[in-house]
Amino acid sequence: MPVAAARPIVLRAAERERLKKMAYGHKTEYRLRSRAQVVLHAARGRSNARIARETGLHLDTVRCWRGRFAERGLGGLRDRERYGRPPSFTALQAAQVKALACRLPAETGVPLSRWSCPELAREVVARAIAGSLSASTVRRWLADDALKPWQHRSWIFITDPDFRTRAERVLDLYARTWQGKALDVDEYVISADEKTSIQARCRCHPTLAPGQARAMRVNHTYGRGGAVAYLAAYDVHAAKVFGRTEPRTGIDPFMALVAQVMSVEPYASAKRVFWIVDNGSSHRGKKAADRLTAAFPNAVMVHTPVHASWLNEVEIYFSVVQRKVVSPNDFTDLTEVGDRLRAFEDRYNATAQPFQWKFTTSDLDDLLARIDRHTTDHQEESSAGPAT
Repeated sequence: MPVAAARPIVLRAAERERLKKMAYGHKTEYRLRSRAQVVLHAARGRSNARIARETGLHLDTVRCWRGRFAERGLGGLRDRERYGRPPSFTALQAAQVKALACRLPAETGVPLSRWSCPELAREVVARAIAGSLSASTVRRWLADDALKPWQHRSWIFITDPDFRTRAERVLDLYARTWQGKALDVDEYVISADEKTSIQARCRCHPTLAPGQARAMRVNHTYGRGGAVAYLAAYDVHAAKVFGRTEPRTGIDPFMALVAQVMSVEPYASAKRVFWIVDNGSSHRGKKAADRLTAAFPNAVMVHTPVHASWLNEVEIYFSVVQRKVVSPNDFTDLTEVGDRLRAFEDRYNATAQPFQWKFTTSDLDDLLARIDRHTTDHQEESSAGPAT
């Protein structure tokens, strides 16, 4: 019985380059990789039988994809559309479920604070949107639009009337600018704050190191060994940390931190040292700024807006400390807490690089515009009252 001749394959340069990426790309699916290899072998004039031997594919598989490419090009290597079982739910039903997920349960008379997929499925059936519906189907529909009504985030409206002005000063300093002029080489930016109530929790049983198929185990019960405040000053552009522990926060501990930094070079003889702080009681308002300047004439205090400590870069350092030093908390006493924090400072200063701060004044304007739109919409909904 005569055997049909193999379909000849001639590739353009662009097709060959695309096929090579498919055939040898690390992220290419196996099925696409094998099909691309078949076509590349065929373009070299090899027979279907030889390609089957070299790729480990069945002869009929090689013949199929060689023919599909000869007829349709690169598009022929994709799977054809399959027609399976007709959908059990309409697009309208899926949209109604998503709309329900985007409403607070209390608004619909359901005594819940948040929706879960099983609760949504039960509510859909109770409202006769669908006769029956599984939680997994609800989860799949919500995943299509990245909806997660079982999660929540807290936020706060801007209350500082000078929010933009204050925030712009801080962002300009991160970009080494002050009042429209670039900072000189002998001007520095320090971000400072306090991390309060770091406790010494002595576990009643020793912490067990991780093992095969087992996470580190920390005993639940502990004895309290007191708490300490950790004050830190972070040089934004040099990625250098100065820290100290104190029994509590306050004006005197904060000024002790300032003295610790301003008494050493290059800050002692610097032209200006800008201190970015939030509105905590230790450094709030004009009195704190005057107190700083009186003690160190080359120091300038710059406050972040109210409720905007996230603009203070030292908070990023504190998050590193929380993850790498404090949690899980297992210290015998406060002395061990202080020793661990000082040792971590030395380790951090030896290798740290400045944080890649990407939030600019343009991003600030976009944020304020979004908040303004949200505030306006919220006020309009409130003034309109409940729907009748």
